[in-house]
Amino acid sequence: MLQAPSALKSRIEELKEELKDDHRVKVAGVDLDGILRGKVMAKSKFLSILESGFGFCSVIFGWDMHDKTYPTELSVSNAANGYRDIIAIPDLSTFRRIPWEGNIPFFLLSFFEPATREPLAVCPRGVLKKVTDELASLGWEAMCGAEFEFFNFKESPDSLAAKGHTNPEALTPGMFGYSLLRPTLNKEYFYDVFDECKAFGVNIESFHTETGPGVFEAALAYDNATNMADMANLFKLSVKQLGMKQGIMPTFMAKPYGDQPGCSGHLHFSLRDIATKTNLFASSLANKDDPQQFDSNAARASWEDSTDGVEHMSQIMKWFTAGLLTGLPSIMAILAPNINSYKRLVENYWAPVTVSWGIESRVSAIRIIGPPQCDPKGTRLEMRVGGADINPHLAIAACLAMGLYGIKNKLSMPVGPTTADAEVEQNNAGGKVQVKAERLPKSLKDSANAMLAKGSMAREVFGDDFVDHYGATRLNEYRIWETAVTTWETQRYFELV
Repeated sequence: MLQAPSALKSRIEELKEELKDDHRVKVAGVDLDGILRGKVMAKSKFLSILESGFGFCSVIFGWDMHDKTYPTELSVSNAANGYRDIIAIPDLSTFRRIPWEGNIPFFLLSFFEPATREPLAVCPRGVLKKVTDELASLGWEAMCGAEFEFFNFKESPDSLAAKGHTNPEALTPGMFGYSLLRPTLNKEYFYDVFDECKAFGVNIESFHTETGPGVFEAALAYDNATNMADMANLFKLSVKQLGMKQGIMPTFMAKPYGDQPGCSGHLHFSLRDIATKTNLFASSLANKDDPQQFDSNAARASWEDSTDGVEHMSQIMKWFTAGLLTGLPSIMAILAPNINSYKRLVENYWAPVTVSWGIESRVSAIRIIGPPQCDPKGTRLEMRVGGADINPHLAIAACLAMGLYGIKNKLSMPVGPTTADAEVEQNNAGGKVQVKAERLPKSLKDSANAMLAKGSMAREVFGDDFVDHYGATRLNEYRIWETAVTTWETQRYFELV
């Protein structure tokens, strides 16, 4: 992101030395679908634009993932403004080399308005920066983890196109989670992903098979929110590029098979004090003398006395969780951004479908993780709604923004915890009653409309410019789906109707 002029000049001088043996540089920015859009530049050109930035065609925010411009023109990029240039500025802190591309230098871009030099309202890295800057103003930073499941196939873009994108050949057969046998069948690919990602500055904490034909799961090492979003996006790119080298095609679709579990993109969150590195979610570590962290019993929900584990959650964690739960329907279009996302979010597949939370509950939207399952400093929550198809920058930003909203407004939990028996809450008389958790939107259309609704929480935390643009892109995706004729329809109706 933007640096102070003196620091930037100093860093540019360092870069000249670090790049002295290079003659080209690769740069890329993130679009709203989480796709990296970039180019290779001559080193001389790259060094000349580090202070001023350079023009980048705004159409990357004016078309869909298949480069088709939106029929309803949006404010950032449209025919009326000539699909103008926006300003792209390399984030020098993201410098790394791509080991499988001859160690070419690589930098991530952020996008800015040409006239004001303010962050572009729809730039995913800018959206995240707005939230992390607000946290920093409170003396806090967000720490995050990401886990991705993905199917792998013995295919290439050409072979899959020749099949009409049907019946891809799985990399390995059968269901074999946590297998020590399956990876040996494709060990060059499996270990390439682990080792080359490390050399690329994408740190994998663990890597294993998941249940399903040819499914792997990778957990990325915990880091601050910005680094995690960058690593998560680059991890997906890395896997795809490394797979191509070996005739393997991975997919991060949320649900590639109708009769198999889908691919999750779980995100872990905690907040910590920047100065002391203290985990502000852990009750035993947080400063209990600070009234901003531990409010009176009035802010405590009635379920606390009977729920094991909540004593390990600080008040900040409870407010954060309450904000995320309250805002969850409003950000579903970010956590489930595609038509296919909702094929994963169905009952009986371990994918959460309600506004729900629970201590160590893998059937809830939010899983609370703390002692005794981990050390107090590891206290965190896991957002389990998102699939592997999320845009990491937007998904992390959305969760943090809603959590921060909950803290600022000292929200109470909108629903009691998921338990082995039922979801319960206390009524005014103190008796327990059965409650049915709110069902999350079932389609991209419903999610987009929830976000676009007047007065939505998404509008409050992200602003109208982002919501109007992003929501319109999701409705466009839904309209394309509405008019598509699928193989299911031809198989079912072609002969018999």
